[in-house]
Amino acid sequence: MGRVTIKDIAREAGVSISTVSNALNDVDVLNPETKQKILAVAEKMNYVPNLNGRNLKAKSTKTIGLFADFMGGPYMQELMFTMSSICFNEGYELDIFISGSNQSIMTRLLGGTVDGAVIVSPTLSATDEKILADANVPVVYLNKEVAGRYKSSVSFDSYNTGRMAAEYLISKGKKRLALIEGTDNFDSTERSRGFKDVCSENGLRLKPDFVWYGGLMRETAYAEVDSYLNSLNGKYDANTLPQAVFAANDSSAIGAMDALKKHGLRVPKDVSVIGCDDIELSQYVQPPLTTIRTNFGAQGSEAMKGIFAMLKGETLGRKICLSCEIVERESVC
Repeated sequence: MGRVTIKDIAREAGVSISTVSNALNDVDVLNPETKQKILAVAEKMNYVPNLNGRNLKAKSTKTIGLFADFMGGPYMQELMFTMSSICFNEGYELDIFISGSNQSIMTRLLGGTVDGAVIVSPTLSATDEKILADANVPVVYLNKEVAGRYKSSVSFDSYNTGRMAAEYLISKGKKRLALIEGTDNFDSTERSRGFKDVCSENGLRLKPDFVWYGGLMRETAYAEVDSYLNSLNGKYDANTLPQAVFAANDSSAIGAMDALKKHGLRVPKDVSVIGCDDIELSQYVQPPLTTIRTNFGAQGSEAMKGIFAMLKGETLGRKICLSCEIVERESVC
């Protein structure tokens, strides 16, 4: 089933197209019962008005949408750059929509403003995903794992990323480990889960005092670690200080290093730090940050491959998981 039009509603309701148009546009010329019947049919058929008049007759907008609830930081910058370059080469434009509303995303997509979409966040429900697939709207979801008709996903192997970080620190002789968690999204949750699982498998207790919230932001991680260190009043010993810290992303790791330095603690001699993502800044901080490379550009490239594959007739989407690798620098001894 394609996108529902007013013709479809008129046929289902047994009325004329002009009558449907009047009902949907709240023109006060209809019998209230007729209007209510048409609105009920429209809701049942998941009709969303086309938000761009020029698309009513056009078969293609030649536009791909990137939907996210934030647009800052190295991740989104590289994602946008990669996607826009590929769109340009394919003769398409990239439109960016910043919204935390699922309904807003659904309205845009079902309204025909773009030919396909890459959705970073927020996470759509399974019902929303089915509605989009039934409407033949190609969508690639980032940082979740789904695949089906007109839907693909491109994610990082975040669970094994967390495992990799813990195993690496343990191999360096670290036993008192700390974790700076990210936000409540797929990547952060999986990285934390993998890290904790390896700690448990190796008989290492991750103390509650050593689990901090970084929110994937340098400032937040700095404030969290700084607050904990302030509470120690300079009493640093084996009971109060971790040997190593794993942060859910590089920005959080750099914030943690800032806080450690403020309190006179040396990285990595007193506390080792490992991050995740390998953003450009990670190689220039002091000491250069050991991290796990995830490759944002590759995710954007695979997302666009998925979109254009579906636009060109491959209706069945794919689930792609990108592997990661340790980048050893000087923040772990």
